Amino acid sequence: MIRTVLALALAASVPALPAFASQGDEAGMARKDLRAGNVRPLREIERRVLPMMAGAQYLGPEYDPAAYTYRLKFIRDGRVMFVDVDARTGEVLRQSR
Repeated sequence: MIRTVLALALAASVPALPAFASQGDEAGMARKDLRAGNVRPLREIERRVLPMMAGAQYLGPEYDPAAYTYRLKFIRDGRVMFVDVDARTGEVLRQSR
C-alpha cells in the first residue's frame, strides 16, 4: 500500500510536456477531435497498447491536441514509463523504459 502511494506520488510529480493541454482541457479537446474524425478513440488505442505493457499498472492518458498524440503513463517496480501514440493512426511513436 505504501509502495503504491509512493509510486503515485512519484508519477504525479513527473512534469508533462509543455505542449500538453491542462487536464481539464484534454478531455474536451480529445472529444472534439474524435467527433471531427481527426483521431481514433482512446479506448481503441488503449486496447492496442495495454497488452504491450504487461506487468505495469496503467496510470492514465494525457492528450496533446496540437500534435494529435496521446501519452499513456504506466508504473512498474516504482518506475514511471510513458508510451507516446499517434492519436490519428494508433501507431506507437516512442516508449520510455
